[in-house]
Amino acid sequence: MQQRFPNVIPVAVPATATTIVPGISPTSFLSSVWNAGRNSPVAVAKIALTAISQGLFNNPPKLLSCMPDRKPAFWHQSRQPLLILAPMEDVTDTAFRELIISISQPGKLNVLYTEFTSTDGLCHPVGRAKVEHRLKVSESERRLLKKHDIKIVAQLWGNKPEKFSEAIKYIEDHFDYDGIDINMGCPVRNVVAHGSCSALIDNANLAAEIIDASRQATQLPLSVKTRLGVKEIDTGRWISFLLQQPIDAIILHGRTQKQMSNGEANWDEIGHAVTLRNQLAPHIRIIGNGDVTSVEDAHSRIARYQTDGAMIGRGIFHNPWLFHPQKNIFIQDRISTLLQHLSLFESNWGEHKNFAILRRFFKIYLNGFDGASALRAQMMKANHFVEARKLMKDFINASPIFLHQVS
Repeated sequence: MQQRFPNVIPVAVPATATTIVPGISPTSFLSSVWNAGRNSPVAVAKIALTAISQGLFNNPPKLLSCMPDRKPAFWHQSRQPLLILAPMEDVTDTAFRELIISISQPGKLNVLYTEFTSTDGLCHPVGRAKVEHRLKVSESERRLLKKHDIKIVAQLWGNKPEKFSEAIKYIEDHFDYDGIDINMGCPVRNVVAHGSCSALIDNANLAAEIIDASRQATQLPLSVKTRLGVKEIDTGRWISFLLQQPIDAIILHGRTQKQMSNGEANWDEIGHAVTLRNQLAPHIRIIGNGDVTSVEDAHSRIARYQTDGAMIGRGIFHNPWLFHPQKNIFIQDRISTLLQHLSLFESNWGEHKNFAILRRFFKIYLNGFDGASALRAQMMKANHFVEARKLMKDFINASPIFLHQVS
């Protein structure tokens, strides 16, 4: 057996293993077993032989559960398709995530992601202080996550395997996440020029090293968020490669890096990835991403392309109540939600984050009612919480509809 995992001690696997294991190659399985056994040859041999003798390869979730000390992979536990809010820069911080949970219908939102965090920054004694805030989960958000059984995943980016290992170990020591995600999909040019994110699609060797380093560093579920290709669609080669890696899920955006956010997401190629998964690695979950505008749209695409869920990104900007599909949105909801977001942002960040970040959200909340345009124009000029609240109070006091309803 060719050794791609330098720390793996070979374990005798019957020749029939390739037929017993239609979805998991012996090499990938043993690499995961080795990590789970924490470098104990006896533990590795025992787990491998038990799995083979009991035919657990036909039941990947049960197979993974036999590994010691491994946190259960939520990707495999859900019986329903997963609906996920995408990681977005300067958007999905703890304040916004808590807000979205609070206005979502229970059971409609299953997984949240952090903003993407630099492994280089997190591993640097000075840089850590500049990026660690991206990983913050407030106590109030944590309570809501537990109350509604919503999982939260820390997303990392970079191009050095050793930094991924160090960063993940730091996260495990200082935070409480349900999973780790490797960003191999961000299309921003300066990030790609750095050799990170989407650039890894054309650098399979480095991608494999990063995944292996991450897998060996943690017992948490591990996923990869990526795209169809760099300049051209490359689903066959790239996804087939990822399906050979020791990961739990692939979140696939239906565009190439070159497309950025332009054009329509190609869900036919996401469907192609599902077909490849069914053939090569049935235990790995495939989540589709791109142009999903509602819960109904998500379930329609999930059914049509047979994915294990859908991730929603920009759709949340059109409708923050997206995960509460039955809710009728009134002016009172828009105003109270804006005020709630102001409070959450202030309580979490105070003066440490630029107030201007909130302006993009003002555009979301302040529309669809009489006077929205004028109020929005005023709020876009606000530079402080006090100023913003005064503008909102003045609007409320001048609008009889809010009497005794919004304070």
